[in-house]
Amino acid sequence: MSKHSLFQLAALAALTLSPSCANVSTSVPALESAERDPRWLVFPAGNGPGTSKRVVFVAGDEEYRSEEALPMLARLLSKHHGFECVVLFSQNPETGEIDPNESSYIPGLHLIDGADLLVLDLRFRELPDSDMAHIMDYVNAGKPLAAIRTSTHAFNYKANSESPFSKWTWTSSDPQGGFGGEVLGETWVAHHGHHGQEATRGVPNPDIASHQVLRGVHDVFGPTDVYAVRELPNDAQVLLHGAVLEGMSPLSQPVTGPKNTPMQPVAWLRSRDIGTGSPQRIFATTMGAAADWSSEDLRRLLFNAAFWTLHMEEQIPKEGLEATLFGSWEPSGFGFNTFRTGFKPADFREGTPPWPSDS
Repeated sequence: MSKHSLFQLAALAALTLSPSCANVSTSVPALESAERDPRWLVFPAGNGPGTSKRVVFVAGDEEYRSEEALPMLARLLSKHHGFECVVLFSQNPETGEIDPNESSYIPGLHLIDGADLLVLDLRFRELPDSDMAHIMDYVNAGKPLAAIRTSTHAFNYKANSESPFSKWTWTSSDPQGGFGGEVLGETWVAHHGHHGQEATRGVPNPDIASHQVLRGVHDVFGPTDVYAVRELPNDAQVLLHGAVLEGMSPLSQPVTGPKNTPMQPVAWLRSRDIGTGSPQRIFATTMGAAADWSSEDLRRLLFNAAFWTLHMEEQIPKEGLEATLFGSWEPSGFGFNTFRTGFKPADFREGTPPWPSDS
């Protein structure tokens, strides 16, 4: 008998005999745990509908503190819903410290090969071909995908324009709009709201109010501004429109005038035709700075959407999925070169920023 077969038998025996797994159906195949390494985080699978599935989160943007947001979201998805969640980070290859300004080094991207869902929070990355291949092989296979904020302009190949992956640059003309335009439905266009002065109220689309992904999603606020969106593909369903607000408070009122007539989409779904007869399920939102995820309903929207991408929408309860926080959550504000220095992935193992509250 092979070592692989012996491992499978041992895993099945442990699942059957362990009291902590007594309520897990043995009909669900055991998930072989993701590789451990100090360069990334692994939140283990637990009891819940996601217990046999892996979600890989990739944090790599200079401005909106994805390195703070994704560990928190991954821990919640693991603890509340049972998924194994892996978080990868842009980091300094010499020190191992998280460095959002490092655009070409995100260790652990090979773990995407075994993912059931990929969550990207990237901006202007230029990865080596061998690393980029893991992302694009996954996407081109039509697997479930979620993309946050600046992932509309996730890639920017300047130094290596001869790379076969340079076509995914956000300004590409073939495909139009690169990764954002071809896969998500839109690339970077412009700030529609006044950046840093006009926050966003997410308004659920009344035309699809009964959609499973909108269950329990009523009150969405984020301090980031609304992005401009020119036109989404015909297969897109808008979940939230973004009301541009007069200020940066949740109590701020929508501005009057053309900025909100009509409102821009800020979250949508795609059923993307990839020519296989089974459309790829994609969720995208142009909200998503770390501070935006203070909104419980925005977190719930992401978790509901994750279930939808995985064809698990029938398991979303009427009130939506659980999205309450564990412990404190004091995210940094957005901005360039304002990230906290000196931290490594292990410092975020509790899913929350490792520094004392500033309050």
